[in-house]
Amino acid sequence: MATAPVRVASKGVDLATTSQSEADQKRGREIRQREARLAKLQRQYEKQLDECQEGNRRACDNAVTTYAEIQQILPTIPVEPVER
Repeated sequence: MATAPVRVASKGVDLATTSQSEADQKRGREIRQREARLAKLQRQYEKQLDECQEGNRRACDNAVTTYAEIQQILPTIPVEPVER
């Protein structure tokens, strides 16, 4: 019965490794979370710019910080191909 230890070890490896579909699902979930964060930041940035133009200095400072965060997130979101 030499096959029993191999089966047990094989099952342990299967449980310890992430399948490709699980990895793809996790990556997709992370991308959607970043996209949602980016959308929220863009709305926030637009509001801050409006307030800045009305003379709110703190909004101007906040807009600079928000813009910097947007710039950090943008490269981590894949670009959808353009269909022609």
